[in-house]
Amino acid sequence: MLKRSVFLTGLLLFFGWCRAVQAQKVGLVLSGGGAKGLAHVGVLKVLEKNGIPIDYIIGTSMGSVVGAMYAAGYSPAAIEKIVTNPEFQNWVSGRQLESKTFNYLNSDASPAALRVGVAVDSSLRTRITPNLINDVNLNFVLAKLLAPAGAQANYDFDSLFVPFRCLAAEVFTRNQVIQRDGSLSDAVRNSMAVPLVFRPIRNPDGRYLFDGGIYNNFPTDVMKAEFKPDIIIGVNVGDVAYKKYPFQKDDELLAGTLVFLGASVADTLAVGPNGVFIQPDLEGYGSTDFDKVRELIDLGTKAAQAKLPLMLRRIERRADTLALAARRTDFQNQAPAPVFSRITVQGLKDNQNAYVRRFFQRQGRTYTIDDIEEGYYRLASDDFFRGVYPRIRYDQAQGGYTFSVDASKNNNLSAELGFVLATRPVDNIYLGLEFRYLKKFLYTTAANVSLGRFYNAGQGRFRITIPEKLPFYIEPTLTYNSWSYQKTGGLLGRDIQNTLIEQSDLSATVQGGISPNYRSRVTLEMGYFSNQDDYANVRTVSSGDTLDRTRFRGLTAALRFTRNSLNRKQYPTGGRRAAISIRGVQGTERYTPGSTSVRTQTYADAHHWLQFSATTEQYFPAANHKQVWGYFGEVVVSGQGRFVNYRSSLTTAPVFAPLVDSRTLFLNSYRAPRYAAAGLRFSHTVLGSLEWRSEAFVHLAYQPLAEGLNQQAITRKGFDRPRLTASSGFVYFTRLGPLALHLIHYDDSAKRWGVFGHIGFLLFHSRSLE
Repeated sequence: MLKRSVFLTGLLLFFGWCRAVQAQKVGLVLSGGGAKGLAHVGVLKVLEKNGIPIDYIIGTSMGSVVGAMYAAGYSPAAIEKIVTNPEFQNWVSGRQLESKTFNYLNSDASPAALRVGVAVDSSLRTRITPNLINDVNLNFVLAKLLAPAGAQANYDFDSLFVPFRCLAAEVFTRNQVIQRDGSLSDAVRNSMAVPLVFRPIRNPDGRYLFDGGIYNNFPTDVMKAEFKPDIIIGVNVGDVAYKKYPFQKDDELLAGTLVFLGASVADTLAVGPNGVFIQPDLEGYGSTDFDKVRELIDLGTKAAQAKLPLMLRRIERRADTLALAARRTDFQNQAPAPVFSRITVQGLKDNQNAYVRRFFQRQGRTYTIDDIEEGYYRLASDDFFRGVYPRIRYDQAQGGYTFSVDASKNNNLSAELGFVLATRPVDNIYLGLEFRYLKKFLYTTAANVSLGRFYNAGQGRFRITIPEKLPFYIEPTLTYNSWSYQKTGGLLGRDIQNTLIEQSDLSATVQGGISPNYRSRVTLEMGYFSNQDDYANVRTVSSGDTLDRTRFRGLTAALRFTRNSLNRKQYPTGGRRAAISIRGVQGTERYTPGSTSVRTQTYADAHHWLQFSATTEQYFPAANHKQVWGYFGEVVVSGQGRFVNYRSSLTTAPVFAPLVDSRTLFLNSYRAPRYAAAGLRFSHTVLGSLEWRSEAFVHLAYQPLAEGLNQQAITRKGFDRPRLTASSGFVYFTRLGPLALHLIHYDDSAKRWGVFGHIGFLLFHSRSLE
């Protein structure tokens, strides 16, 4: 009888133990910490590999990003693949995506280093737009990644693959906000709105919310209150308090520490007596070190492995990995297909909302995700709009997703400022103003001036932008350019000896453009031009000499295709550019001789020709992203005839200008109606943002111009000899533009070797016939 009683008691205890193990619930808390939050991915890998169950997740800031992806049904391996993808660096840094570059709305690159957007309201109050990390890429990716799970859970975070919470902060009332439902991507985006880094988004209830780590960066208390788990696994990657003031490292730590100044410090005992606290060793890593993603994941893996024996002892229940994978697949498969039935726009007036909706085009009755993505990036490429934020929500009544866009009018007035200081007297200052008005269409009025010793210019333009299925614009433009080529001293000598050539042109054109895809633009341009070139026919002139003058006036038209996804407007290291154009010219040359001419009579002649040009360049980064190779090619074939003399024929001819300073020099051997060129570019990151850049080009002129008897131009037969151009030096990008110093070789009798340095963007308007 006693044996039977003991047996029954043991059996009851065994079943009680089994029920306790079966009922054992595990909550996972993931702290914020910026890039250091990538260590959470390593922790998830260890937990799932060893069958440690995860029944609830709460995250803050970067912990909410990783936690939300897991709660949405992404496996640790899938999350690792997402964050180690090179595109991830563009999402978190705000860098322009080459595949999403959209230049339809953009004018040609200007030398401006600073562009300040100012919104002017009806009471003439102004608001300057702050510059934070560009969140265009991040917002769309979060919406795209998390929308299916949100729809499947009917926007209840308890019904996700793993029940989930994330924290945000309402700074005006100083309250913590626990996000339990609604848009999952909104909740994550709120939780990672780090002050001074990412802008906050306006929520459907009208509030702005910020990073939850401001008030609670390690929310174990929220886990206990919301889910009441039996065991908490807490992973802290946030800042920790130093035992004493770090005198030797305070300057180094200051920038990263300010971002998380308000974040609470994790309490190592907050997981409870039976919980598990994991603190990866992240010393030496900062909150912005997203490029060290693999190292951070490995450190998370290492920290979790170190605590694995403790977790296995305290968490006796095991998750079947095969059953977990099957349940994950089933959850993902039940999500509605990515078909979009409707586009809505909030934040603008009705007619302005209609303008924005026309950025989104569809082939049939519904939109695909590609249609949505293209429209979104088309809209976001125009800085006239601020706060562009996407939302994807499933509408059961419509049987598809609704894509809604929040957009506010911004930058109706923009000011641009740029300047160049150089080792030769080509210094320049650039000022620009642009005013935009949106109603049914977008109307843009802009004016700019460039002032300097070498180059002066002024331009005014007016554009009407119409975003139809094949978006297009119409733009009348008036441009004036003036170049004064001068002999100068060396690196330090800046005295002007003589002015040999002065060129100016005035053009009045109307351009229409269409954009068939993200990166390309087709334009048709027609207009009037008036060019004036003053020059000497000899190398040495005196102060009493007068220059020859050639005026060439007429009409021109050009059809041009451009494709541009370069990452910089000068010294690019990524992307590609291609340009093809056909131009027709018809005009009259009028010549007035000067004191260096053998002619004594004025002269007039009519000219007409066609000109074809094609340019391409592309860059290929090495696997370590420290070296970049690029190639360049250009072909120009012009039917331009000879003008009255050799010098005027050269001043009108196309110019090969491969280097940044090439347009500041007048080199006879680099001007010809017909030539082909090819080159290589190499860039190596030496230290931080300092790059060593080398370039080499060969160009070959066909039937080049030469000077014959009586200063006449003659066309030589065949090809000129190949000519080599090379440059090597250092480039450092500052907020004022590139700071560069180069040793340069030109293959021309007037210029062989030189040292050229500058700070700022050395860019000019195109000449009237380019």
